[in-house]
Amino acid sequence: MLSEKITTAEKLTNTELVIRINELRVQKNAVILAHYYQVPEIQELADFVGDSLQLSQQAANTNADIIVFAGVHFMAETAKILSPDKKVIIPDMNAGCSLADSCPPDAFRAFIEAHPGHKVVSYINCSAAVKTMSDIICTSSNAKIIVDSFPADQPLIFAPDKNLGAYINGLTGRNMVLWDGSCHVHNQLTDERTIQLKIENPDAKLIAHPECRGPILAMADFIGSTAALLEFTRKDNTRKYIVATESGIIHQMKKSNPDKEFIVVPSDETCNCNDCPFMKMNTLEKIYNSLLNESPQLYLDEETIEKAKKPILKMLDISRQSGLVK
Repeated sequence: MLSEKITTAEKLTNTELVIRINELRVQKNAVILAHYYQVPEIQELADFVGDSLQLSQQAANTNADIIVFAGVHFMAETAKILSPDKKVIIPDMNAGCSLADSCPPDAFRAFIEAHPGHKVVSYINCSAAVKTMSDIICTSSNAKIIVDSFPADQPLIFAPDKNLGAYINGLTGRNMVLWDGSCHVHNQLTDERTIQLKIENPDAKLIAHPECRGPILAMADFIGSTAALLEFTRKDNTRKYIVATESGIIHQMKKSNPDKEFIVVPSDETCNCNDCPFMKMNTLEKIYNSLLNESPQLYLDEETIEKAKKPILKMLDISRQSGLVK
């Protein structure tokens, strides 16, 4: 029976798991969120598929009692910050993030103290603790708008992604102090392999996430967030794309553009993919067990929620004023 606590999901087929998950989500009034980097079967199962902040906003606007976040730890934290009254569960509590983990809160606090007079702009891909130390949050979509909202003479710290920060410095002419962090999925993509793919596919456009290193961004025909890359392939009339980001987005790109070809910049010479191992820790089996047992549950204390929410709301307010969000 569904009420029994069992851990034999691995004996079920994917079809059986989906049926049981669908029964549980109705029974428990749950909403299932899947980041673009999840495997296709999880994306197909989810109520909402998207970038991390967008997913948390969508969940907050539902009447669900439970949020199941198929993503990584900082994303579930953001969901809890925006939906403090909802129970947030994450299928695998060990699904962390190399970028968020590259910015330990204690070290970041010392970094801020070493740069008095600086305002702190933190990328959404950071821990709740780092968000509490930030003046404002940004996403890869609105980072330029957020940075431009400060006076030109206001010294800024940008964390935790040095590649995104350097890209925004280039766009704005700023000289923000950059925390030395990066996403290993994007940072490991090599110039040589990217150049080789461009030579082999002269009819393809290179599209890249701004978490990639500068030399790859310099070669790109289009730079944008995961959602922006997807939207670009929908509207652009090119038939072939070299994609410099995590391979999970290819599922949505192919769904939207079945007649187009997508080539992922591989993480090494022996692999034709570029997967985030943390994202891929989520499975149908883990989603089933986590929803069945309502565990592991993500907890944040009220003080952290309130402090972390302020810079997020400030970002959303500026984005609305700019017309970026409604």
